[in-house]
Amino acid sequence: MQRVFQIGISGSYGGMNLGDEAILDGIVSQLRKSLPVQITVFSRNPADTLSRHDVERSIPVRELTRKEVTPEIQRLDLFIIGGGGIFFDGEAERFLREVFIAQEIGVPVAVYAVSAGPLISRSAREALRRAMNAADILTVRDRQAYRLLEDIGVTKEIELTADPALLLKHVDVSLDRVKAEGVEFERHLVGLSVRERGPAAPDIDPEDYYTLLANAADYIADRLDADLVFVPMERTDIQHSHAVVAHMHNASRSEVLRREYSPQEILGLLGHFEFAVGMRLHFLIFAALRGVPFTALPYASKVTGFLQDLNEEVPPLGNFGIGQLIARIDLSWDTRKEISDRIAAGLPNLQERARKTNQLIVEFLKMRAGGSTPKAA
Repeated sequence: MQRVFQIGISGSYGGMNLGDEAILDGIVSQLRKSLPVQITVFSRNPADTLSRHDVERSIPVRELTRKEVTPEIQRLDLFIIGGGGIFFDGEAERFLREVFIAQEIGVPVAVYAVSAGPLISRSAREALRRAMNAADILTVRDRQAYRLLEDIGVTKEIELTADPALLLKHVDVSLDRVKAEGVEFERHLVGLSVRERGPAAPDIDPEDYYTLLANAADYIADRLDADLVFVPMERTDIQHSHAVVAHMHNASRSEVLRREYSPQEILGLLGHFEFAVGMRLHFLIFAALRGVPFTALPYASKVTGFLQDLNEEVPPLGNFGIGQLIARIDLSWDTRKEISDRIAAGLPNLQERARKTNQLIVEFLKMRAGGSTPKAA
């Protein structure tokens, strides 16, 4: 009888963010190709998770008490935490609850291509140190996370891998559906991804922030003679996109996508853009997967590792002005062929790294399975 492994996956899942759903798709699809598995996702919205992903079960992890969630973990052959940037102040200890339960009851834990930080809280740093040192597999997706874990005292061997969303496959989005939102595919199209101010500009006034991005968007419309398509990666991005458009002189040349799309559909849509300008990490990853030249707006250090892996210039975090933004966009447009070439050269290595965590999991489970019986389904 072929063994079926019981796998649990916990992270920021449940339809809140298309990047997180792309991560989960990457984890699940690799497991399915490698092993006979039954997968349970610890989700914020189990119904959404079951509708999007090829998994057997999903449970509302944030609603369950410790007593209620323990049996769900106890039945597993492996508990996966990650991937993505889940270990930061205010959230790290919440995500670690199930990790500690698994470790207490003897269920192996794999930390899957995570990012970490900002992490200033002493209690969060201590909790993360203890959890990571007791993990059976520990991988991170960027060098910043690697260094942070070392700095807080993690001595467990850390593997540098890459974001599993890099393995996402696109589907052809219905162009009629997108046209119904006002997008004209006969014109030059540039995709934009904006979000709240974030750590790159914590002190800037919201009106100034939207004006800054609007000026950059106006410049793109004029300089490139292009229509702008704002692509929300999570629902709150729609609000911020409309706020930017409201401050634009060329608002008539902009459309904000409002309908729900899957990560695979957004990935498919990116292939229709000539250029992309973005703040969200996974928007930039999607652009890279479709070979679309892009420039990153200053936002967060988690974008830095991805840009470095592709040998792209890293925009400085902190104070920045419209002149700097326009100069960056202008240079990126003029050198878009070179950017595309660097993406094409760097992407295969990144995708190979993205497969590494799954390879480690497969080796670990096969080693442990020698002569043992599967856990009950």
